[in-house]
Amino acid sequence: MSTNLPSQVGDTNPIIQDPRRRRAILIAVCIALMAVIASVSGLNVAQPQLAVEFDAPQGTVLWIINIYTISLAALLLPLGAVGDRWGRKPVLLAGLAVFGVASAAAGLAPSSGFMLAARLLSGAGAAMIMPVTLAVITSTFPDDERSKAIGVWTGVAGGGGILGMYLSALLVDLASWRWLFVLPVVLVLAATAMALRSVPNSRERSEHRFDTIGSLTSVIAVLGFIFVLHEGPARGWTAAVTLLSLLVGAVAAMGFVAWELRQPAPLLDVRLFRQRGLASGSVSLLAVFGVQAGIFVVLFPYFQAVLGWSGLRSTLALMPMALLMMFASGLAPRIAARVGSRQTMASGIFLSGAGLALMTVRVSVDGGYLSVLPGMLAMGLGMGLSMTPSTEAITSALPRRHQGVASALNDVTRELGTALGVALLGAVLSAGYRDAIDAKLDAVPAGAAEAARGGVANALEAADTAGPQAHQLVRAAQESFVDGWQEAMWAGTTVMAVLFVYVLARGPDPAQRRRSKPR
Repeated sequence: MSTNLPSQVGDTNPIIQDPRRRRAILIAVCIALMAVIASVSGLNVAQPQLAVEFDAPQGTVLWIINIYTISLAALLLPLGAVGDRWGRKPVLLAGLAVFGVASAAAGLAPSSGFMLAARLLSGAGAAMIMPVTLAVITSTFPDDERSKAIGVWTGVAGGGGILGMYLSALLVDLASWRWLFVLPVVLVLAATAMALRSVPNSRERSEHRFDTIGSLTSVIAVLGFIFVLHEGPARGWTAAVTLLSLLVGAVAAMGFVAWELRQPAPLLDVRLFRQRGLASGSVSLLAVFGVQAGIFVVLFPYFQAVLGWSGLRSTLALMPMALLMMFASGLAPRIAARVGSRQTMASGIFLSGAGLALMTVRVSVDGGYLSVLPGMLAMGLGMGLSMTPSTEAITSALPRRHQGVASALNDVTRELGTALGVALLGAVLSAGYRDAIDAKLDAVPAGAAEAARGGVANALEAADTAGPQAHQLVRAAQESFVDGWQEAMWAGTTVMAVLFVYVLARGPDPAQRRRSKPR
C-alpha cells in the first residue's frame, strides 16, 4: 500500500536486542512521561492557594492550569516530527532541560504573569518529551517486545495523572503549592541521567524539506479547537470568541488536509486514515480519554461536596481505579496476542461502558463510596484493556522512521479527547443539576437559592445564609448533583456503546496490521 512517505537516505533506528538495556530504556522514558503527565493535573489541587498567592481571579488561575495543556497539545505534531528528523535522543534531552528549567521557574514564580510564561514554556518542553518517549519504544524495541512496552507506556499515561494528582495533593497539604514543582524537577533529573546512559539515538534522514506550513496549520487548528473546548463552557458556546475560535480551527484543519495531500513529504499523510487500525485507534482513544476526563469532573465534586471529603482523600479514592488501569494496560498485549487487538479493544470498551452504567444506577447521596467503587473498578479495567491496543494500532499504521509523528498523533488525540470530555460531560452535569434543583428551591431564601443554582459547591456555601432551610438546601443540592451525575454518566455510556459497535465493525484488521508492520 502506498503511503506517500518521503524516501529515506539512511535511517538510523537501532533495534535493541539486550533485554537489560531495553528495560533501562523503558524505565527512562516512563519516568520522563510521568513528569509530563503529573504536571497536567497537579495544579488542579492548588487553585485556592494560587488565587491567594497572586491575588488572581479564577479566570487567571484556570489559564495558569490550562495553558500548559494547550501549548502541549498544539506543539505535539511538529515537535514529534522534529524528533524523527533531528534525532529522538537529543530532542528528548532538550525537552527535559526546557521542562525542568520551566518547572523550577514556575515553583519560584513571583507573579501570575511569570507563572503563565513558565507554564507555557513547560508545555513546549513537554511537547518535545511526550511523543519521543513512545517513539523511542516503537523504533528500538523488536516487534515481539513492542506490545508489552507500549502496554507499560499506556499504563503510565493513563494512570500517571491520578498518581501525580495524589502526590500533588499530599505536597499541598503538607507544605505549599510551590513544592508541587519539586516532583517534576526530580523526575526530570532522574530521566535525564538514565536517558544519557541507556537511550540510543534514532532518526530519519529525508531528502525533502521539513513541512513548515503543515506544522503551522496543525498548530493553529489544534489551538482553535482546544480553545473552543476549554472556553466554550465558561464563555458560552455561542459567544463571539468561541465561534471565532471554532472557525479558525476549522479553516486551519481544512488547510492542513489540503496542504498535506499535495506534499511529497507531509507532516502527516492523511491518507493513512483510510487504514482501519489508525482510524479506529484514534477514535477509540478520543472517546476513552474523553469519558475518563469527564468522569473525573463528576467524581471529585461527588467526593467533596456530597461525601464531604478533603481533596487528598478524594484523590486517594481514585487510586484503585488508576492502579487497575495500569495493571490492565500491561496485561492487554497478552490478551491481544490470544484473541486479537479488535476483540481486546472491544472488550475494554464494553467493560468501561458497563462500569459507567453501574455507577449510574447505584449512585446516591446516602450510598457513599461503595456505591460507585464497583463501577470505577470496571472502568479502570476496561480503559486499561482498550488503551494499549488503540495506541499500538496508531503506531503500527506508520513506518518506524515516522514514529515521532505517530506518537504525537496518539498524544494529540488523547489531549483533544480530554478537553472534549471535560467540556461536554461537564456541560451535561451542569445542565442536569440546574434543571433538578430549580424545583427544590421554593422554600429557600431568594439569595441562597440563586447562589445554589450556580453549582453544588455554591449551594453548600450559601447554606450558611439560608436560615432554617439550610439543611433542606444542602440536601437539595446533593440530590440534584446526583441527578446531574446520572445524566452525564448516561451520556458517557451512550458514547461507549456507539464506540463498541464501531470497533467491532471497523477495528484493527490483523491481516492489514501484518502488511503494514513498521519498517
